[in-house]
Amino acid sequence: MIHRELDAPAEIRNSIRDFWYWEKEFGASPAAFEVLPDGHAEIVFHFGSGCSLMFDGQLEPLPSPFIVGLLGQPVYFYAQDRLQIIGVKCLPWAVYDLLKLPPVKGGIQIFTHPIALLQADLQQLLQAEKIDEALTLVLDWFMDAHQAAAPAPALTKAGRAMLEAKGSLPVNRVAAAAHATVRTLERKFKASSGHTLKDVSGLIRFEQARDRLWSAPDTPISGLAHELGYADQSHLNREFKRYSGTTAAAFARQTRARKKEFGDDFVAIVLSS
Repeated sequence: MIHRELDAPAEIRNSIRDFWYWEKEFGASPAAFEVLPDGHAEIVFHFGSGCSLMFDGQLEPLPSPFIVGLLGQPVYFYAQDRLQIIGVKCLPWAVYDLLKLPPVKGGIQIFTHPIALLQADLQQLLQAEKIDEALTLVLDWFMDAHQAAAPAPALTKAGRAMLEAKGSLPVNRVAAAAHATVRTLERKFKASSGHTLKDVSGLIRFEQARDRLWSAPDTPISGLAHELGYADQSHLNREFKRYSGTTAAAFARQTRARKKEFGDDFVAIVLSS
């Protein structure tokens, strides 16, 4: 398993967090891997044997690239043999403006866009084992795209406030940070991301809890709930189960067991989700 990341330059950090590469051998038979919700949208290029979703008991191949929008629950992808992925981790209120696409509310999204023309060049670079060059090619494309589609200042300010507060700010305080009324900001957020401020804040906060328990599964849940601004441990568990299907405590136990089994490889798995 291989995982690499390339941080987004400062010029585009209001739209994109990072670019990443992930590679894994799955074996001859299709196997599932899980992606948990978080506070970002991903643009995903895939190479090798392909990436599929299960529909009505049948595996349906996904085109490359596709978008993983904000998720409300875990998604299971299927792959076999060697799978290579190049991902672009985007801020959800900026990704659709960046691609000049209408917003869609969450889920796996198939789209038609000139960015798909990168697929052949990326394929050649990966076949030559030039991973860094492939990531740079995608970065350069987005540097050019960002010049023509920078996010609205109010959305940038609101997003920065939510991220700095780790999703714990009430909507009225997010609006104040953006120098906008709640109604105006809600309208702009819905138009840009397909989601409400509350939706996105909830996912940002869940992502903080998830990442903390991934990196430190022995973290006390009650202390984590207080730190992230949940009312109490029960509130954290309800929100955690809503997005992951399990409680925070159960997730921590599973993570502890998986770390023992996979060691450092487990970190690479979760960083790409």
